[in-house]
Amino acid sequence: MSSRTLTKADIVNAIYEKTNRNRAEVKNQVESLLSIMKRAIKKDYALLSSGFGKFEAYEKNARKGRNPQTGESIILPPRKVVVFRISRKFRAELNPQE
Repeated sequence: MSSRTLTKADIVNAIYEKTNRNRAEVKNQVESLLSIMKRAIKKDYALLSSGFGKFEAYEKNARKGRNPQTGESIILPPRKVVVFRISRKFRAELNPQE
């Protein structure tokens, strides 16, 4: 498993190098895209990128849990989580033998 992480700065640099546009402008565009994505997910929209995958937010119900330090039973409150489902096309690219 790889320990490398692609950061927002890496994305900005890659776009900057390919387009030769102003780095500040590229950074603002990347920030705008991420902002649109976050707003959509917060509004419970599924975010679909064809050939890549789909981000979806859903509510998890309250559930029983355990404090690992004390062993005491607790109730974990309901919360919203985001899941990513990879597209079939991208999955096939990652796993060509399947």
